[in-house]
Amino acid sequence: MEETLKKKEKILSAADIRTTFHTHGRTVQAVRGVSLYVKSGEILAVVGESGSGKSVLMKSVMGLMPDNAEVKADELTFAGQDMLSMDPEQLRKMRGKEMAMIFQDPMTALNPLKTIGSHLMEVLKRHRGMDKEAARKESVAVLNQVGIPSPEKRLGQYPHEFSGGMRQRVLIAMALCCRPKLLIADEPTTALDVTIQAQILDLLKSLQEETGMSIILITHDLGVVASLSHRIAVMYGGLLMEEGTTEEIFYSPKHPYTRALLHAVPKPRSAGKERLEPIPGMAPSLINPPSGCPFAERCKFACEDCRKEIPQYRTYSDTQRALCIYSGEELDHKEGEVESHG
Repeated sequence: MEETLKKKEKILSAADIRTTFHTHGRTVQAVRGVSLYVKSGEILAVVGESGSGKSVLMKSVMGLMPDNAEVKADELTFAGQDMLSMDPEQLRKMRGKEMAMIFQDPMTALNPLKTIGSHLMEVLKRHRGMDKEAARKESVAVLNQVGIPSPEKRLGQYPHEFSGGMRQRVLIAMALCCRPKLLIADEPTTALDVTIQAQILDLLKSLQEETGMSIILITHDLGVVASLSHRIAVMYGGLLMEEGTTEEIFYSPKHPYTRALLHAVPKPRSAGKERLEPIPGMAPSLINPPSGCPFAERCKFACEDCRKEIPQYRTYSDTQRALCIYSGEELDHKEGEVESHG
């Protein structure tokens, strides 16, 4: 699969995205120059703590930002089309048909006064031009596709008659109605219990394999993406700190923040004996972000140069790079010194 993905075209390519909020006379630099890409048929996980800029980045790509947000980019292309040159109507059509986004709270994302069938049929009529009968038939098929039993009966029910996990499946079904080339899932399992989380993640993976669409999965939890994603992008303080294949990130992380996230994730088969390491301190304010590496104040390896200016990326392979003044080997050496003195 990895070899096949290497040969695939980039379906989304973004260069130097900067998103700023202007509110109450203050400026919040939520995304501070992020470049990333997604290939056709690939699952990319965008990982980081709350407030790191993950959701804002993806809403910026989708054109879903409020009026007080200013989005700039050097490049933003999707399926070979230049999104920066599109007018709002062209973006809306693309967003509905070729790019879809599902959000983390399925209760607030669905209108409680409308049946599940009307949610789905409205999307099909608007974006695929179906008549009522065709839209109903397709709605049944797509509910069946996402594993909702008795789909004909469910069409006439309301959101409150569905569990949290089933509501999330409905949102996925709504996104699939348009047969998108790219699905962005923003923390799709946050409000669900662990068993249902696993079911939703398995569903996303099987749908990706079945349809060939690309998926961007936004999450704060590195643990949930280990068996799902092909590549991982790690964000912090509005910046992309590290990106690489899932194997590179889990087995050869280069940035101290990525390493700290991994130390905070329970390992399988550890029998509960492993000690987890919480990351001390707080994420920086993006109203007045630090001039240097945003992780410097929480990083046990930080030096004075880390605080002066944002470092350049170090490239480790065709797929891995990290925003740190230290090389991976230097960090390995420093970690060894810390452990030997511990």
